[in-house]
Amino acid sequence: MASEKRNGRPRVAIVRGLRTPFVKAGSVFSGLTALDLGRMVVQELVQRTDLDPNAIDQVVFGQVIPTLTAPSIAREVVIAAGLPRKIEAFTVARACATSIQAMTTAANAIAVGEAEVIIAGGTECMSDAPIFTSRPLAQALVAASKGRSLPEKLKPFQKLKAKDLIPVPPAIAEYSTGLTMGESAEKMAKENGISREEQDRIAYNSHHNAARAWKEGLFDNEVMHVAVPPRYEQTATKDNIVRDDTSVEALGQLKPVFDRKYGTITAGNASPLTDGAAALLLMSEERAKALGYEPLGYLRAHAYAATDPGDQLLQGPAYAVPTALKRAGMTLADIDLFEMHEAFAAQVASNIQALASKEFAKKAGWSAPVGEVDRERLNVTGGSIAIGHPFGATGARLVTQALNELKRRNKNTVLCTVCAAGGLGAAVVLERA
Repeated sequence: MASEKRNGRPRVAIVRGLRTPFVKAGSVFSGLTALDLGRMVVQELVQRTDLDPNAIDQVVFGQVIPTLTAPSIAREVVIAAGLPRKIEAFTVARACATSIQAMTTAANAIAVGEAEVIIAGGTECMSDAPIFTSRPLAQALVAASKGRSLPEKLKPFQKLKAKDLIPVPPAIAEYSTGLTMGESAEKMAKENGISREEQDRIAYNSHHNAARAWKEGLFDNEVMHVAVPPRYEQTATKDNIVRDDTSVEALGQLKPVFDRKYGTITAGNASPLTDGAAALLLMSEERAKALGYEPLGYLRAHAYAATDPGDQLLQGPAYAVPTALKRAGMTLADIDLFEMHEAFAAQVASNIQALASKEFAKKAGWSAPVGEVDRERLNVTGGSIAIGHPFGATGARLVTQALNELKRRNKNTVLCTVCAAGGLGAAVVLERA
């Protein structure tokens, strides 16, 4: 097939995607950093694709919880991976949609001719989340560093109170609302009438589908093995959160976490804190064919949207989907598969409900609902509840998983969505042909 163009610009090919196993924070990767994981997946991606590193024009990588010792994670990944140092790189962040942002930023650069070959992705190691000092302790440490004698160095600490010595973890609440994401998801479940049973059913399907995918070897080609440094005595070969023995009944026994009396969100129907990294190799369609690659698929359209965090924090995807579909020249009925990030089962159910709702369409200013999502074609090889959610890496995982499944089913289009902190949402339409 001759090279096509979208809006007069070259199509952007997604040649290959790869990720590490996604593992529960504090487990297999507890001694590693986000940079370690990012380096590993980029090195492996280059090797598996037999790509000449000198052909890479750019690396776009993201991380949500920054590594204080390596804040420019994209550039550090290039150097740590042993890639040519002439490769320019930059770091992006869009909360849980970070590696979707990395991919679309890379695609835009390719579409306008700024680059032809880009590696995009993201990494997260919640096992290595930064712990901060209080402001008084930080100021005392700075003042002490300027002291010339031991008494001068100790003097700033004499004014501290006991509470000033307590470590400060990264913020988990929305700055604008003071609510955690879990509390906001609980609010959505109540306002949208999402039942506990529906949430547990979504969680069960996530585990069931992911377990089946692993059993059938569907992830073997997209999940690398990680020999865990520094001793290399342990090798991570698969995701360790997936439960093949769970049931709707077992999930129903778990107690609510955020509203212990009236809540419906549990540890079982929410995504856990996870370590992992994922990367995509993108090229212009022409360049991919010249190098002899058969792309997994192409980026047809994408859109980002935002809503009031104090309203429905995780409803961003519902606002982004119609714009992405319009840009793709498609309707929801044209989509073969759906891949939705499962931050919480309540969020997935809320967005599906919103897309089909006349009331939501009126609220959003649309003439009609977007349409119904067929749940039989949703997250068919598992989602974030079962696989895990390393914030910076989930988007690239979704894209890789979706395109590989399209190929297996000989289908053509998939819609990927991601909700993100701050009321943000992302939607991406991918195609194979």
